[in-house]
Amino acid sequence: MALSLGWLSALAAGLFSAHVLQKLCFPYFWWDLFFLLKVIRYGVKLELFKLTSNVCTVLDRFIQQARRSPNKPFVIYDGSIHTYRDVERRSNRLANVFLEDVNLKKGDCVALLMSNEPDFLCVWFGLAKVGCSVAFLNTNIKSKSLLHCFNCCGAKTLIVGSDLVECLDGILPSLLEDSIQVWAMKSQSEHTQVHTLLDKLDAASDQPVPAALRATTSLKSPTLYIFTSGTTGLPKAAVITHLQSLKAAAGFCIFGATEHDVMYIPLPLYHSAASLIGIGGTIELGATCVLKKKFSASQFWNDCRKHDVTVFQYIGELCRYLCNQPKTEMDKVHKVRMGVGNGLRQDVWRDFQNHFGNIKMCEVYGSTEGNLCFMNHIGKSGTVGRSNFFYKLLFKYDLVRYDMVRDEPVKDQHAFCQRVKRGETGLLLSKVSAISPFFGYAGSKQLTEKKLMRNVFVKGDAYFNTGDLMAEDQEGFICFRDRVGDTFRWKGENVATTEVTEILGQVDFIQEVNVYGVEIPGHEGRAGMAATIVRPGLEFDGKKLFEHVMRDLPAYARPLFIRLQEVMEMTSTFKQQKFQLVQSGFNPSTICDPLYVLDYQQKDYIPLIDSIYQSILAGERKL
Repeated sequence: MALSLGWLSALAAGLFSAHVLQKLCFPYFWWDLFFLLKVIRYGVKLELFKLTSNVCTVLDRFIQQARRSPNKPFVIYDGSIHTYRDVERRSNRLANVFLEDVNLKKGDCVALLMSNEPDFLCVWFGLAKVGCSVAFLNTNIKSKSLLHCFNCCGAKTLIVGSDLVECLDGILPSLLEDSIQVWAMKSQSEHTQVHTLLDKLDAASDQPVPAALRATTSLKSPTLYIFTSGTTGLPKAAVITHLQSLKAAAGFCIFGATEHDVMYIPLPLYHSAASLIGIGGTIELGATCVLKKKFSASQFWNDCRKHDVTVFQYIGELCRYLCNQPKTEMDKVHKVRMGVGNGLRQDVWRDFQNHFGNIKMCEVYGSTEGNLCFMNHIGKSGTVGRSNFFYKLLFKYDLVRYDMVRDEPVKDQHAFCQRVKRGETGLLLSKVSAISPFFGYAGSKQLTEKKLMRNVFVKGDAYFNTGDLMAEDQEGFICFRDRVGDTFRWKGENVATTEVTEILGQVDFIQEVNVYGVEIPGHEGRAGMAATIVRPGLEFDGKKLFEHVMRDLPAYARPLFIRLQEVMEMTSTFKQQKFQLVQSGFNPSTICDPLYVLDYQQKDYIPLIDSIYQSILAGERKL
């Protein structure tokens, strides 16, 4: 008896010691384990699709959910509820119209130009049901860029939303010259050469078209083309295969969402975050989503309270916009428990949770066309993801040294890249392999090859170049530092725009800030410049800003110039536009916005007048 008690005591002591050791040395062990089990389980399912050549696509999953829960709300839009059955039947009608009236066939590519609305999904699913790949067109692009998109993906049919037909006025002749047929979601059209769909829809059957049309035996078959921002040039059509769409659809589930959640999707559906993660994730779970035509900071929380939203999507500065709204006593009265997105800076992250409660923010890192994804499943502030030994076994990536002056990776004597140490910043590269393939861009092998780096560590290897500077800390958390193109060098030091932006954002009169570098003749590198928006009711205070940057920024990182703007130029996915700002420089005679320059003698940011500008160009003013 005594011996048994002794063994039990020793076992208990051992378990307790192991528990304490795990807490001290591996504090995230169980979180990492459960997260990886979810990832592996989903990965096994995808591997089984490969082995059996019987792929269950996102569309197939939607059809399953419509049969399982036909009356469940799928999309709530502008106060109207659209059930799984509603969207299933309407997409069936559209599929029949596409076959009988539009004369589409399996394998065709169709361009879709529509705003966020339920019919975006119905058209998307209807096209997929007849075996067409769909190219999501950015609703903000015009003329030359729009025509370029058709050439990229080879689409010969365009379906346009009723509110966007006018966007075609300038390019309709060019579309018709290229034998592109245009169909509008309208009952009648003012343009004789624009066909209509809605008048044909009521007479169409809501019975399913043959399942063989949508069937695929390969995960690598293209299903979508999604265009990247292209802020410095024309958009690029990223090839989205069934494999990528299925991986993205697992995001909500892996973060812990369930079929009982209500998702809030205020982002444009032509972007991968809303369509692949948002809609795809809703379908995978059999959940409900609230779809907004456009994001509105003033309506956001009222919408969340009205529809009992529990999960929302964000990109870039969306959370900052919410933080800039006037505080009310209702700010923490809601059921939102989780946000899923990317681009949330640490200062905004902190303000957001202080403002609206302890909402778990789940950062996802990955580009539309990329072959690597990081997920911050723990929710640690300021990090985009987490890695560990087991994750690296599955997904091969490396951080390599990068020369900011030469704008290229650092190579050793054998012309191979050099890995950085833990905690150091490096360029993120992801190995191209069977597990992590890179499908590239449509219509241009040159663009695809440009995103690859070959012979990185050994002859013959290939890595996807993310273009992002990252760091991995001692605990395995991944931190985003900057885009290679955004980081600039001044006074022999690298300046990370995100860090300067975060510091400037702490000044009380600054609402938004966009940091970039401008060239000054006779000086190496680029001098810091910050385009800023002043908060309503407040004024620009040069002395206060001077004191702030002197206190919190090293000399090389202090913005030399300030540009006051009324509106911050953004991309459609809420990313700040830098290219035009960089190009316009700091010439007060060609820039209409008020400009200020750092003045150490007056301890102030003073107006940048032409005489000061000329003295800078002449090298007479100390910078």
